[in-house]
Amino acid sequence: MNVLVLGGGGREHAIAWKISQSKDCSQLFVMPGNPGTGRIGKNLAGSPKDFSKVRQAVLDNNVDLVVVGPEDPLVGGLGDFFAEDPALKDVLFIGPCSKGAALEGSKEFAKQFMQRHSIPTAAFRSFTSSSIDEADRFLESLKAPYVLKADGLAAGKGVLICQDLDQAKAELRNMLGGKFGSAGNTVVIEEFLSGIEVSMFILTDGKDYLLLPEAKDYKRIGDGDTGLNTGGMGAVSPVPFVTDEFKDKVIKRIVVPTLDGLREEGIPYKGFIFLGLMNCGGDPYVIEYNVRMGDPETEAVMTRIDSDLLHHLTMCAKGRLGEEKIKISERGALTVVCVSGGYPEGYKKGIRIDGNAFTSDNPDVNIFHMGTSLSDDGILATSGGRVLAITANSRQTDCSNNSETPSQKAVRLIGEGRDACYPEAEKIRFEGRYFRKDIGLDIIRFIEKG
Repeated sequence: MNVLVLGGGGREHAIAWKISQSKDCSQLFVMPGNPGTGRIGKNLAGSPKDFSKVRQAVLDNNVDLVVVGPEDPLVGGLGDFFAEDPALKDVLFIGPCSKGAALEGSKEFAKQFMQRHSIPTAAFRSFTSSSIDEADRFLESLKAPYVLKADGLAAGKGVLICQDLDQAKAELRNMLGGKFGSAGNTVVIEEFLSGIEVSMFILTDGKDYLLLPEAKDYKRIGDGDTGLNTGGMGAVSPVPFVTDEFKDKVIKRIVVPTLDGLREEGIPYKGFIFLGLMNCGGDPYVIEYNVRMGDPETEAVMTRIDSDLLHHLTMCAKGRLGEEKIKISERGALTVVCVSGGYPEGYKKGIRIDGNAFTSDNPDVNIFHMGTSLSDDGILATSGGRVLAITANSRQTDCSNNSETPSQKAVRLIGEGRDACYPEAEKIRFEGRYFRKDIGLDIIRFIEKG
């Protein structure tokens, strides 16, 4: 099969890396890709948001399957574009139509969808500039902290958590006044949920689904979850509190009602669904839906799928996912993100990267490119705030003779991931390079405290 992956970040690098391992993959293309994907496939010039460019790439390269990485083209209707074009309608496509993509494209739609289908989530109301007084009264009825979400896509920055009522009212006005552009024309105000966050993922053809490995990501820039929110500074998988019992609750209370709801509302869906969850005393609540994989969670998750991802994707696009079985590795994965100095605020681009940022001498380590560029003379440089995602897997262990408790196993998996990942991060050097030193430590400390 000829496969086209759309996107150019670490998520797409990890997906392309996994697809490239399939015996069914004849040629792999990535648009626009990055220096990392250029090592495993052919990068194509163009933006995933340029539908005519995507169309031409598919036709020129006899592409059989398209996998969409980022949310923007999906929310913009790329799935509909393929379905309606006679030359593209038979190309296998992973990603929802625009109606399905509204689960991520509109926070208001997603919350109302959950409400309609009795999917557990925080209490909420949505407001516009014409109802700001009503919004103030709703804020006054809640207890701190206060959660404000821009309705539309805001590059992962549209969620604010305010500790003070006056601050919440001020930020509400900023959002409605254009802080996030048109994405903030409507603001969803939510009750704050207290618990531990986890990211869970399914691949679905609208009827059946495969449950992928879960992950926990780290949003804050500083150790100890301090400082500004980012796109993600690291991730771990598996997550110890995601027990079989918790998974069963997620499936019965969230996954099945979500798929039933999509079918009831006549929304076809073939692709990934990211479930941003809060574990509140052992019960899962949905914080948000995404209609694609997360980043940097994908960089950890893909290394734990032992079955053929391309085959799963193909059967998904054909509506035959019920015939598939996914195989998940017993090994853990830990991802550390190296970022440019100043991120998530102002940062420099074009800084030379020294050290081997393509491969590791350690077979348990993979390096995924998030924001890099390669000059004509072969010099690798930074091109974004998040630059590289270094992922390490724990060592292979003979489980048949393993007497570890689940807690001991979790500590071992994370510890081995840290031991492999951090030395690799230290080898890669560029001016202003920064990474968190504590990825996974919170879980180890929590387990050790009992």
